Amino acid sequence: MRENNLKAIGIMLAGVAFFAFLDAGLKHLTESYSAIQVVSLRCWASVPFILLPLLLLGRARELRIADARPYLVRGALGVGTIWGYIYALSVQSLSVTYATYMSAPLLVAALSVPFLRERVPLRRWLAIAVGFVGVLVALDPSGDVNLMGAAAVLFSTVCYAFTVIAVRFIGKVDSTAAIVFWHLVFVGLVTTAFAVPEWRSIDAADWGLIAFCGLTGALGQYCFTAAFRAARAAAIVPFEYSAIVWAIGMDWVIFDLDPAAHVLNGALIVIVAGLYVMWDESRSGSAVDLRPDSGAA
Repeated sequence: MRENNLKAIGIMLAGVAFFAFLDAGLKHLTESYSAIQVVSLRCWASVPFILLPLLLLGRARELRIADARPYLVRGALGVGTIWGYIYALSVQSLSVTYATYMSAPLLVAALSVPFLRERVPLRRWLAIAVGFVGVLVALDPSGDVNLMGAAAVLFSTVCYAFTVIAVRFIGKVDSTAAIVFWHLVFVGLVTTAFAVPEWRSIDAADWGLIAFCGLTGALGQYCFTAAFRAARAAAIVPFEYSAIVWAIGMDWVIFDLDPAAHVLNGALIVIVAGLYVMWDESRSGSAVDLRPDSGAA
């Protein structure tokens, strides 16, 4: 068990790193293309990296689904999740976006009460409230906050939380490959349709970066899937918070942005509150499924 946990933790850390590089690439692309076009490009760029291995291994049958309707609900929420997230990346730093988005598990825990009829004790409500205070600290509404960026990442976080709730209702009757593949296809189709009126032709120099985003997105998803198959969610979800380290490092090295004290303080509050909620749920045996859906982006 211990060896499995250590292996899963290592895979989770690798997945977080892949998603961090994906986000840095997406942020670069938003300097030249609209956020909705970048969402479309991100989805279609990952499809070949998921589809080709299945075809080469003769496992295309894993793409079969029992019912398309749940994918429409999940896909609609996915459009809001990814669009809001990428728009936020286009107007604010990685670290601010990450610090806010890391409150998603807290929101899932809160939404589990009205939608899943699950009981949340007072001590957990207090931790959730503290976590949302951390979000406010990270955004620093009294300072030079980007209101559109803050609104976009909060909208993305809410959509993501509802996605997790929806998945709990839907149930996972299909393979992981089918869930990921058809989700990307649905979001890709919808965002491409919205992006057409302002679509900008792709510069030749950007195709390599687009392929890089597709590869890192697919590798991140595979790592997350493998990690959750190897160990319990409670053992590995806390390591998703290592994303803030990548965000601060990339802001500093790639985008020449120094981490602000309020972002660090807010992220710390969110992380501590989130870890407490996970620990308390694990201890009580009433854990809400906090595992990531497929990554924010």
